[in-house]
Amino acid sequence: MTKLLKLTMAAVLLLGVASTTASADARKGQKIFIKKFKSKCGFNGAKFAAKHSQGEWSSINEAGNFKQEMMVICPDVKESDIKDSWVPHLYDFSYEYANDSGNVPSC
Repeated sequence: MTKLLKLTMAAVLLLGVASTTASADARKGQKIFIKKFKSKCGFNGAKFAAKHSQGEWSSINEAGNFKQEMMVICPDVKESDIKDSWVPHLYDFSYEYANDSGNVPSC
């Protein structure tokens, strides 16, 4: 019985941490977009994220083409401007605020 309780508590803790991390990534992506790309793109993050649906952003990211798509949407952005470590956060931001998400960022 004790092992089952420990396993259950560990699973609850893991789920709590995972959900907190997922929401933090979108916020971090929003901050990165505002600081590094808003002026180069010429529009805010809401317009950037709304360029695609959640399914489209997911397909782009799974194919490993997020950087390339970002450069298509924002021609003044160069590949060297986008750090690899930022891509997951920018993707989470884009997915969270895609045109079919119903969410609107504050940037």
